[in-house]
Amino acid sequence: MTNEEIVSKTIIFVKDTLAGAEGGHDWFHIERVYKNALLISKEEDVDTFVVALGALLHDIADSKFHNGDETIGPKVASEFLFELGVAEDLVNHVVAIIENISFKGGNTTQKFTSPELAVVQDADRLDAIGAVGIARCFNYGGFKNRALYDPEIEPNLNMTKEEYKNSTAPTINHFYEKLLLLKDRMNTKAGKRIAEQRHAFMEQYLSQFYQEWKGEA
Repeated sequence: MTNEEIVSKTIIFVKDTLAGAEGGHDWFHIERVYKNALLISKEEDVDTFVVALGALLHDIADSKFHNGDETIGPKVASEFLFELGVAEDLVNHVVAIIENISFKGGNTTQKFTSPELAVVQDADRLDAIGAVGIARCFNYGGFKNRALYDPEIEPNLNMTKEEYKNSTAPTINHFYEKLLLLKDRMNTKAGKRIAEQRHAFMEQYLSQFYQEWKGEA
């Protein structure tokens, strides 16, 4: 089976697996990350096959929707890829990307690095910021029935991984606890360049949000 055929089958598998998923973590999220990853790859020296598979499978079983279990995604991905006859070293690389791509509160040490992970991670982080990132943030907040904003609840920038996973803070807090931090955590030149514009848009949005909240605009 050619690499192109494997990617095509992976796309079908992901679409089927994520049918009915929460709107911020559905097939369209995967598709955007996949396209962004391929775009960033044009400026990086990477194995685009690994990048494609990593991007397509990075959220195949997001732990947020599986009681915090971080082992399901890597297991589902590896079993699927082995069934397609993908070489073990490539499967292991894709699994390592899935295991290390997440922000996890930003206060944990990433255990694995590779140029391919850097690309997929940037592509995933780009989808968490800007206009789409704002939409995804509030969609997930609504999914979890969280308040939009509470001036009395301050953002927590020093959460442990467990605190981050279990947080029930208002959605606006997430901008400060994750989204606004991502610009300075991008890995690639293209990622950094795109993130600058999306970050500026979020800052503009927040300024407008607070004006409207206070009845000033």
